[in-house]
Amino acid sequence: MKEWYSKHLGLNTDKYGTSFEWRQADDVTKKGFTAWSQFKEETKYMEPSKKNFMINYRVENLEWLVEELKKEGVTVLDEIEAFEYGKFVHILDPEKIKLNSGKLTI
Repeated sequence: MKEWYSKHLGLNTDKYGTSFEWRQADDVTKKGFTAWSQFKEETKYMEPSKKNFMINYRVENLEWLVEELKKEGVTVLDEIEAFEYGKFVHILDPEKIKLNSGKLTI
């Protein structure tokens, strides 16, 4: 599918998908990114959610947020992972939709 989107719609994809860069309206010196990525139909990545999608949220203070969510009884699925492009953790909302919260490094 990534190859199809690359060929027919011009998306510059890699093994993860692609991202679209944009500027914040209140401060055009700050960049933001919207990620586009597809998963195979049989993927287990969304588990334990039964949904076939995941919502990603960008947050300022991930460590603080995770501690607050734990205090409020929110299901935190894993530990915060750090990558060169940011930190991420997965949680579940009340409808069991898997959410990926992250602090992106720009």
